[in-house]
Amino acid sequence: MPRVKRSVHAKKKRRKILKHAKGYVGARGRLYRIATEAVERGWCYAYAHRKRKKRDMRRLWIARINAGARLNGLTYSRLIDGLTKAGVKINRKVLAHMAVSDPEGFAHITSIAKASLS
Repeated sequence: MPRVKRSVHAKKKRRKILKHAKGYVGARGRLYRIATEAVERGWCYAYAHRKRKKRDMRRLWIARINAGARLNGLTYSRLIDGLTKAGVKINRKVLAHMAVSDPEGFAHITSIAKASLS
């Protein structure tokens, strides 16, 4: 069996890892073996935090909706319950945006929720 010369592919692989490690401090950005560990760990965090970002955004939206609802005399859970009973199909992202940028519109939505609760 002929001998395999790997220099081109090996250099390409190392270049790829060191390119991803650009900006890392010390040996993590310069030495291949240490950079490999740092980059792989970084990829793991990136994967996990792409999932985490969705949770964090939903928590932020809920906090903003709750603050807006309390200004209008409701709690978050009562507001969502009222909107569900009224048949209003609006997601939390839009509700949160309205609570921050359009308080009058949000007050109208809370009045709809209050009417369906009573």
